[in-house]
Amino acid sequence: MADRKNGMVQAYGYPGDSSQFNPRSVATATANNIHSNRVGRSSKRYSVSAFYSMAAEQDNEVEDELAQAQRSLRELKSKISAQSKKNFVLERDVRYLDSRIALLIQNRIALDEQNEMANHLEDHGVDESDSFPDDRKMQLYGNLFFILQTEPRHVATLCRLVSLAEIDTLLQTVMFTLYGNQYESREEHLLLTMFQNVLAAQFETSTEFGSLLRANTPVSRMMTTYTRRGPGQTYLKSILADNVTNLVENQKDLNLEINPLKVYEQMVAQIETETGSLPADLPRSVTPEVANSNADVQNIIQPRLEKLIQLAEDFLTTIISSTATVPYGIRWICKQIRSLTKRKNPEASDYSICSMIGGFFFLRYINPAIVTPRAYMLLDVAPGNAPRRTLTLIAKMLQNLANRPSYSKESYMLPTNPFVEKNKQRINRFLNELCEVGDFYETLEMDQYMALSKKDIDINITLNEMYNTHSLVYRHLDVIAPKEKDHLRVLLNELAPAPAQVARQENKTIDLPLFSRWETPIQDLTTALMSENNITQNDILYMETKAIYVQLIRSLPHLATDPLELDYIAETAATTKDAQLVRKGIKVKDMLKELEDAGVIDPKDNYKLLIEEITQELAHLGNLKEKVIQETESLTSVNETILNHNNYLKSQLESYKAYLQNVRIQSGGEKATKNSVGIGVEVEGRVRRPSKGPSKGPFKFSHSHLEKDGVIAETTVPENRRPNIFFSLSSPVPGTFIIAMHFKGREKPILEMDLKLDDLLEKQQDNIELLDLEYVRLNVTRTLGLLNKTFVTKSK
Repeated sequence: MADRKNGMVQAYGYPGDSSQFNPRSVATATANNIHSNRVGRSSKRYSVSAFYSMAAEQDNEVEDELAQAQRSLRELKSKISAQSKKNFVLERDVRYLDSRIALLIQNRIALDEQNEMANHLEDHGVDESDSFPDDRKMQLYGNLFFILQTEPRHVATLCRLVSLAEIDTLLQTVMFTLYGNQYESREEHLLLTMFQNVLAAQFETSTEFGSLLRANTPVSRMMTTYTRRGPGQTYLKSILADNVTNLVENQKDLNLEINPLKVYEQMVAQIETETGSLPADLPRSVTPEVANSNADVQNIIQPRLEKLIQLAEDFLTTIISSTATVPYGIRWICKQIRSLTKRKNPEASDYSICSMIGGFFFLRYINPAIVTPRAYMLLDVAPGNAPRRTLTLIAKMLQNLANRPSYSKESYMLPTNPFVEKNKQRINRFLNELCEVGDFYETLEMDQYMALSKKDIDINITLNEMYNTHSLVYRHLDVIAPKEKDHLRVLLNELAPAPAQVARQENKTIDLPLFSRWETPIQDLTTALMSENNITQNDILYMETKAIYVQLIRSLPHLATDPLELDYIAETAATTKDAQLVRKGIKVKDMLKELEDAGVIDPKDNYKLLIEEITQELAHLGNLKEKVIQETESLTSVNETILNHNNYLKSQLESYKAYLQNVRIQSGGEKATKNSVGIGVEVEGRVRRPSKGPSKGPFKFSHSHLEKDGVIAETTVPENRRPNIFFSLSSPVPGTFIIAMHFKGREKPILEMDLKLDDLLEKQQDNIELLDLEYVRLNVTRTLGLLNKTFVTKSK
C-alpha cells in the first residue's frame, strides 16, 4: 500500500485519479499533459496511473466550472491555430506582391494582375463546382496523410529535398495543417520529431559548420516558420512588448545613431538648416574615417552609446529572466542543436556551442521580432525612424552577444563590445539553461495508443494543399520510399500522379479523416495497457474507483466533506434522479466492495489511502481550474492581437493593390478619377472595381522583322511560308498582352498566347532565355523590349 502511495502520488506531484477508464480520455490526457513538471517515473505502472490522473483533467462526463473553463480554452486555442494559418497565408501574399512590385519598379511599366490579386483575400470553399476526389481517393488521401503525420521522417526528408521556391507552400501544410493543432502535444511532439530528423541530416551533411543555421535554406525557413506558431508568438509578446512599446512610444524622438558617418551627415544637415550655410572645415561629404575622427561627432556618440547599452541591458535582462516561459518546443530544438553540435564536433568549446544555439534562438526567433515589431504583433503601428534604428542596433548587439562578433563590416559597432564582454558568460548560461528540458520519447508509445484508439483523427486541409503535397511526395518518391512494399509507395501507385492545382474559387477546405489500413485499431485500451505495462486488474480497478469518486464529487460538490465519506457519496449518487449518477453510484459501491475483498483497501482505516488520493486529486483539479482561467485570459489577448494583425495584413494587401492600380493608370493611359485608388479598395462605402480601359493594338510585325530584331530566336516555320506569316500584339488591359500568329488570308490566328508582364520579368530574373510558342521560340529579353517599345512608348 505504501508502495502505491509513494509511487503513484509522489512521483507525479499529485495523486493518480481517473474517470471511468475511457481510451479516448486517457489518450487525450496523455497528449495534453506531457510537458508537466512531474518527474520520477520509476516504472510503467506509475505512468499508467498518471494517465488515469490526466484523464480526469479531460473528463467529458462532468459539467462543472472546470469543464466549462476547459471547453472555452479548447475553443480559443482552436481559433488561434486557425487564425495563425490565415495570417501565414496572408504574409506569403504580401511577400509575393512585394516581389512583384520590385520587378515593376525595375522595369517601369504597368502590371495587371487584377484577376489573380483580387482573389488573394477571397474565402475558400464556397464554390459548388466539383473538384472533389471520389470516395476511394479520399480514403487513399486519408491513409497518405496519416502516414505523413505519424511517421515524421517522411516529411523531414521532403523538407530537405524541396527548393526554396517550394518550401513556403509545404510549410503551410506541415506547420498549420498536418500538425495544425498548435496546443495539442501529440501533434507538437510529432512535429518536433520531424525537426530532429531534419536537423540531424543537416548537421550530418553540412560542410560549413559556422553558417549552418544562418544561411537561407529550406531548413532555416522551416525553423523560422515554427517560431511563428501560436505559442511562439505568445512568448514574444509577453517578454518583448513592454520594452519595445516603452522605447517606441515614450522615447520616440530619441536618436541613438552611433554610426559616425550618419551622425556626421545629420550634424551637418542640422547646422546648414540652422545657419543657412556650412563652415569651410565641414564639407558635406566625408569618408567614414574622417567622420569618426571628428571631435563633435564623438561627443554626440558617447552619451548615445551609454544609453544604447543601457537599453540593450534592459532587453537582455528581460529575456534571460524568461527561461521558464520559453515554449517547450523552442527549448527542445535548442537542446537538439547543442546535442548535434557536440556530436558533429566533440572538441567544440562551450562558446562555439552556445553560438550555434544563439544562431537559432536570437537570429531566427528573438531579433526579427525586435527589428520588425509590427509584423510580430508587438505594436499596433510601425515604429518611427529613430526608434526603428535603435531597435535594429539593440538586435545587432544581442546577436553579437550570442555569436563571435566580427566588426570588420560594421566597425562602428566596435564601441559596443564592452556590453558583449560583460555579458558573455551570462548569455552562455542562459542558452545552456534553455536546453535543460526533458525529452518526450517515453510518451511516444502512448501517442501510438491514442492514434489507434481514437476514431476521429482528422485535419482541415484545402484541395490545393492536398494535391501539392501529393505532387511533392510523388516527385521525390524514390528517395522517400525506395522499396516496392513501402506503404507510401503503395499508396502513391494507387493514387497515380497528383491532379493539377485547382482554381482559387474551387480550392475547397475539407475535413480529411486520417486512418491507416495497415494498423489494427485498439478496441480495448485497458487490455493493451495491462499487457504492455505489467499492471494487474486490481490496479485498474483501484484507479477506476478513484476516478468515479472524483466524478461524483465534481457533479455533486456538496458531498466534498472533510473527511470524505465514500459510502455516503456512493449512496447519495445512487438515489439521485440523474440516471447516469445512479449508475455510477451503484457501480462504485460494487467496486469498493471488490477492492475490500481483494485486500487492496481496508474499511478499518476508513479507506484512508483512497480518500487521501481523491482529496489530493480534487485539490489538483481546483488548482487546475485557476490555471485554465489564467491561460484563457492570456490567450484571449493573444487571439485579439492575431485578429488585429490579420486586419493589418489585409489593409497592407489593399495598399499594394492600390499601388499596382496607380501604376496601371500612369503607364496604361487610363484616366485617373478621384475614385481611382485601386483594386478592391473601398471608396465611399462600396468596393471600387476599376474598368479595364480601352484595348491597345493590335500591332502587326512580320516574321522576318521579328527574326531580324532577335525577338524570334528559333523557328520551325518552313522558309517558303515565312513571308505569309505575321504576328499581332495587343494589350486588352495594361500589363497583359496577347501574341497571335497569323497566316495571311486566314481570319483566325494559327495560335494565341496570353502573357503577363510580371511572368516575363520573372523569367528574365531567373535567366530563362526562351519563351516557347510552339512554332517559334521568342527571346525573353528582346520580347520585353518589344513590349516596352510598342505599348509604353506609343501610349505617351
